[in-house]
Amino acid sequence: MKIAAIIGSNRQDSYNLKLAQYLQKRYADQLEFDIVTLNQVPFYNQDIENEPPAGAAALAERVKRADAVLWVTPEYNATIPGVLKNAIDWLSRGERVMVGKPSWIMGASMGLLGTVKAQAHLRDILFAPGLSSPLLPGNEVYVGAVHEKINAEGDLIHEPTAAFLDQVVNNFITWYHNHQKGFSNS
Repeated sequence: MKIAAIIGSNRQDSYNLKLAQYLQKRYADQLEFDIVTLNQVPFYNQDIENEPPAGAAALAERVKRADAVLWVTPEYNATIPGVLKNAIDWLSRGERVMVGKPSWIMGASMGLLGTVKAQAHLRDILFAPGLSSPLLPGNEVYVGAVHEKINAEGDLIHEPTAAFLDQVVNNFITWYHNHQKGFSNS
């Protein structure tokens, strides 16, 4: 199964990017992660939504080719980062490649609560009509104090978090296969 892992941060040393790279390594035998960064996606502009610039078109194509999307987001000012909202705006227009595409969410931050508020907002956004993305229920992944859980090499060194990720990945795979016929992108 191919997963487009969209990173909600454009920071070079992003903990969320490290989390996605860790998933890519740890679950390589089960899932193919296409890590999607947003540095090349221009600001959304309705004047050009039907002929999107290369960065926006490439984002949509990568999501279109994926079986599902994993949103990996930090939390900025108690919500999702602007770069992630911008990407979502592009994905909800034109061909609307997110409609019916299954999603799941993770997030990491240095704060103790992880990305609780950002993920709540992202869940609401993903149910908007231009997105209508089925969402893995009940498997919230909030990696708080991430700077103490991921080492310099990008390995998750906090065993309880790694064990929980194993459970969530298995839950996602089971959920996807049990509902695959109901997803409109299948």
